[in-house]
Amino acid sequence: MSNQLSLNADLFRRACSKFATGIVVVTTHDGKPHGVTVNSFTSVSLDPPLVLFCINYSANILPVFREASHFAINILDEDQEAISSAFAFRGKDRFEGVSWRPGIEMVPVLEGTLATLECKIHSVVEAGDHAIFIGEALTATVGTGNPLMYFDSRYKRLHLE
Repeated sequence: MSNQLSLNADLFRRACSKFATGIVVVTTHDGKPHGVTVNSFTSVSLDPPLVLFCINYSANILPVFREASHFAINILDEDQEAISSAFAFRGKDRFEGVSWRPGIEMVPVLEGTLATLECKIHSVVEAGDHAIFIGEALTATVGTGNPLMYFDSRYKRLHLE
């Protein structure tokens, strides 16, 4: 049984936390590598192959992505929680101790991920307090393993039967 309450920001956040998501690190390059952890990622279209991710207007990294022509979606493996945490916080070199290689347009591609999509910016949509970046996937790599999951405001592991 559920309780129906009038909507406020905290209740909205709590309700959305009940949707399990994977975790990705979105990366780009402007002479140096940049990246940020997001769970607001989804595929949009197969033809053309489009994906999207969102960045809050208050994020310091937003201007870097606004100027970028390309980015990579690095879908994290369940053993990459430390990488997710490193790219989620400001004030340090997020790439310190993280293995990566330069991809298209020198965009960092993280090593050991479940999958990576290298993309060019298709469009940016302004919505609420976020910028929605839509990208066209140009290349993809696919690994093996299980995804790093986020549910109920915590990291979780997928238990396969």
